[in-house]
Amino acid sequence: MSSPLLITGGAGYIGSHTVKHLLAAGEKIIVLDNLVFGHPEALPLDRVTFIKGEMSDAALVESIFAQHKPEAVLHFAAYAFVGESVEDPLKYYRNNLAAPLVLVEAMQRHGCKKFIFSSTCATYGNPVCVPMDESHPQEPVNPYGASKQMLERVLKDCEPAWGLKSVFLRYFNASGCDLQGEIGEDHTPETHLIPRILMAATGEIDSITVFGTDYPTPDGTCIRDYIHVSDLASAHALALDYLRKEGATTAVNLGTGGGFSVRQIIATAEAVTGLTIPVSYGPRRAGDPPELVANPAKAKAVLGWEAKYKDPRSHIESAWKWMTGPQKGRYNSTPS
Repeated sequence: MSSPLLITGGAGYIGSHTVKHLLAAGEKIIVLDNLVFGHPEALPLDRVTFIKGEMSDAALVESIFAQHKPEAVLHFAAYAFVGESVEDPLKYYRNNLAAPLVLVEAMQRHGCKKFIFSSTCATYGNPVCVPMDESHPQEPVNPYGASKQMLERVLKDCEPAWGLKSVFLRYFNASGCDLQGEIGEDHTPETHLIPRILMAATGEIDSITVFGTDYPTPDGTCIRDYIHVSDLASAHALALDYLRKEGATTAVNLGTGGGFSVRQIIATAEAVTGLTIPVSYGPRRAGDPPELVANPAKAKAVLGWEAKYKDPRSHIESAWKWMTGPQKGRYNSTPS
């Protein structure tokens, strides 16, 4: 009988989409999630082993490894609000760095040597060149990015020490929803651009605020590389295949290699919805670089991965399908 995969944060946005993808590939899955941001409705609870709890609970994590003997860990559980990380850095270092150490220590005790890490382009900090490849300096400008970079370093040091092999998947701007409309993006608070644009379209919020129109870009607004959540899910499956083939610890960027401005995303949303998006304008936000775009060549060379959904229209269409479908863009329960 094959060993299961342990997925932390598997009831969250990217984690739940990855669970769906891996189940379709025939994997057995254990999800550990404290449901602070995750939603049990995002999981097929009849097909996964779901455990509500904290990664920092050493006794619980030990029992999971002793009972289930997972082959690999896919780690999604993290706090990810940049502004909050600046205001409360200890919360981020405790959750994003200290808590995963409990997990990694259990892996060492039980001989589990495959780790796939949901990392971020925020580990790079402000770009010194665009597009950004994996050799770009890692100089994070906020505690969120720093906490992710620090865990990367911990995992890297574990390879020569006891043989842990890791893949650091550095996402650019995750977006979109499940193409079948079964699961989606439901954050509280919602900070991502595309769902907020669609919330403005439906009247859930008064308008979408564009922060800064004087950037050195063609239309004056920030440019970002939007990567569909379904593409992120497939990258995790390929990273698992890579580690099963004895691949060494490595980092890869996950992006499309192209960027779209805030104004372009708003215009695309208007075309998809047939609605006028109410827009307000504000000053630049501190720390927002003009352009963040990935060079994803290494992901293709090392993992055989390439983004399938490069047109942001597909991202917005899938998000709109989720937002206007039976779920109305919201899960039924209140996370607790």
